[in-house]
Amino acid sequence: MSQHAPLIIDIAGTLLSDADRQRLAHPLVGGLILFARNWHNRAQLTALCRDIKAVRNDLLICVDHEGGRVQRFKTGGFTHLPPMRALGEMWLRDDATGQGSGALRATNSATACGYVLGAELRACGVDLSFTPVLDLDFGQSSVIGDRAFGRDPRVVSLLAKSLMHGLLQSGMANCGKHFPGHGFVRADSHTDIPVDRRSLKAILADDAAPYRWLSTTLTSVMPAHVIYPKVDHLPAGFSARWLQDILRGKLDFGGLVFSDDLSMAGARQLNGHEISYPDAAVMALTAGCDMVLLCNQSLDQSEVLDDLIDGLSEAQLKGHWRPSDASEERRLALLPTARALDWDALMVQAAYMHALSLLP
Repeated sequence: MSQHAPLIIDIAGTLLSDADRQRLAHPLVGGLILFARNWHNRAQLTALCRDIKAVRNDLLICVDHEGGRVQRFKTGGFTHLPPMRALGEMWLRDDATGQGSGALRATNSATACGYVLGAELRACGVDLSFTPVLDLDFGQSSVIGDRAFGRDPRVVSLLAKSLMHGLLQSGMANCGKHFPGHGFVRADSHTDIPVDRRSLKAILADDAAPYRWLSTTLTSVMPAHVIYPKVDHLPAGFSARWLQDILRGKLDFGGLVFSDDLSMAGARQLNGHEISYPDAAVMALTAGCDMVLLCNQSLDQSEVLDDLIDGLSEAQLKGHWRPSDASEERRLALLPTARALDWDALMVQAAYMHALSLLP
């Protein structure tokens, strides 16, 4: 087994710098997350992904590309995908063919969304989108809102499964987020430390139910930077209770666990004080994450990413963190194996054109 490569980092621009190449070549770095700032046009994105793979072919190229307001690439022919709420609303609209027809149309449309999403990204060289959102829409979270399929965990599960079927058809894995649920809290974990005071029983019966129902379908999961004090005093992404006892033990999840972005406010304040990025990474990995993300730290020639890599290397040498063969196997399993269609071939593919016709 190769070295466990748990870090996902970012780059500042539309081309790889020498510093980017050096970081991506490091054996602790296992992937890269792209943002809108890394986009100029399709040819540039495709060339960038090719250059990343030239550094190391096993690097996992990721992006937050859900549809609606969370879609990094929106020009150059990329389809403007609907927010997931549009699929939930379609589910509720029956037509003249009878009760349940809305649900059937919505699941078919969700599969079409997944195929278009995955096929377009893969045509440019992107390996994985962090989707679908499994959070429930309680009507009070501004950061989740229309990113959620709906309020009913049964509807959310079936629409998510349909979306993941489309991703699978395109050759792309999936990532359910944000475990066990971010939809109930008002605070945004990018800027605050949300606290959900409900009981474990209530959360498992409602918000976390999709993770149990989709345990054979999800290939990766991203936990929330939310504290559930009746279960643990630490946010879910840093909690062995949530990640090992509940997600892996009680809910039988066997795929990869990503941390959410370690630069978010919900990840910086642990046990009442601010911790460093390397310490946060070690805590998340020790709790049960297989990979950790640190985003938006490559800007302005920052040395934060180098400090993270050096800090985790030191933690490994000192025995504070131990690499995991199982984690590395899960990471490699997320890399696409089927050959992707290039953009021009995709545009005239019958399955793709049919999928476009089914979008909400």
